[in-house]
Amino acid sequence: MRRLRVLFCTPEFVCTPEFGDYVQVGGLGAVSSALPRALRSIADVRVIVPGYSQVLAAFHTLEIVAECPPIAGMPACSIARSETADGLSIYVVVCPQLFERDGGPYGDVNGVDWPDNDVRFARYAAAAAWVADGGIPDWRADLVHANDWQCGLIPAYLAWRGSSVQSLFTVHNLAYQGLFSHASAEKLGVPSAAFNIHGVEFHGQLSFMKSGLFYSNHISTVSTNYAREIITSEHGCGLDGLLRARAEQRRLTGILNGIDASWDPRRCPDLMPQFGPGEWKGRHLNALGVRREFGLALTRGPLFGLVARLVHQKGIDLVVQSAEAIAQAGGQLVIMGSGDAEIIKDLEQVQRRHPRSVGVMTQFKDSLARRIFAGSDFTLLPSRFEPCGLSQMYAQRLGSLPIAHNTGGLADTIADGKTGLLFNRASSDAFLGAICRAFALFGRKRELHAMRRRAMACEYGWNTSASRYGSLYERLQLA
Repeated sequence: MRRLRVLFCTPEFVCTPEFGDYVQVGGLGAVSSALPRALRSIADVRVIVPGYSQVLAAFHTLEIVAECPPIAGMPACSIARSETADGLSIYVVVCPQLFERDGGPYGDVNGVDWPDNDVRFARYAAAAAWVADGGIPDWRADLVHANDWQCGLIPAYLAWRGSSVQSLFTVHNLAYQGLFSHASAEKLGVPSAAFNIHGVEFHGQLSFMKSGLFYSNHISTVSTNYAREIITSEHGCGLDGLLRARAEQRRLTGILNGIDASWDPRRCPDLMPQFGPGEWKGRHLNALGVRREFGLALTRGPLFGLVARLVHQKGIDLVVQSAEAIAQAGGQLVIMGSGDAEIIKDLEQVQRRHPRSVGVMTQFKDSLARRIFAGSDFTLLPSRFEPCGLSQMYAQRLGSLPIAHNTGGLADTIADGKTGLLFNRASSDAFLGAICRAFALFGRKRELHAMRRRAMACEYGWNTSASRYGSLYERLQLA
């Protein structure tokens, strides 16, 4: 039998470390790198990405395989094909006026969103739908796997084309919805009949996220618990009614993300030194290195780490409120990430008050992030909501016990008192209570080491996730 043909659509893509980086803003890039590779054993998977400058520079050869015509008020574009070093097929939507810019995928060098993101990601989406529906020679998709709001119009364009190609839409974070003015609809080729409650309209605006939820054949989320949460008014971001309807139709599935083998502490080249379960001296030496890199005192107290986007969702304000107590109790805190300027200002003020106990770095460095996980005793994850979260998996794999809010994928991956510590309300009191539990646990070394061993034994490889996606792909083909 012919293998299932899947077009994996993502606005971010990262090669695994041994093949080098392309474009990543958050966890979506890591997922979009690892999952298509894990799926290759069960399907003919090809990835399609926008032609950002960083993407074009990453390939030595790009072969133009088709010219995609303009649509409505959007320009024509080219479709180029290449391969990663390990043979994964990549299609690139080449449109210099939209994608070849200094800055990130979504905004300029100052982090300000591009004003034409509606046109940029609609052009990408329309091109992806065109490729999936046979726009290039010798290949047509059976199924499109579209990821997050930037890909939300892909299922819609397929539907408006009358295509028989099935679509799966994965929600990585419902809070980011891709909302644009009603005036965008005409230039994006949105049929007038689609701009209503049973289509792309959301409170008078055009919603890329709602488009994906409404027009896709099936919806998935990145953890089972998050799939349950988003059908509630608390976590549904105004889309809970539509999502409840999809759940009742059995068109909503939660599949937990995974992490790749590069996070094995026995082999990770960024650790100094590498270590395995029970080799606590190796963790201790990584902790010493982290303390030196952040200019902290060499103490015997617990080291708390935080590697995250520094935004309200991640509960960083709770960390600011608790940092004083951590320092006064003899603990230390290292924080790495970028994000909201006001939050960063608050963190830097705490650092100035406790320069030997609190370290802050506002630029992300992957190698240092790995050493923070490998050297910290506890990883702080006070997110108000967390669709999946990868940091708790990284932390557990490297022997750092997560302290996390009992929500989303954090609840799916942390067993309280066994592989980490959970607290039930996103409040400073509840968070501080969990930190106090951590201090007490740190003094009970036998229990601490037993929890570390259990955490490091947790299996979060991509094969299980890929198998579940494969079953879902087959179900969609049989529908």
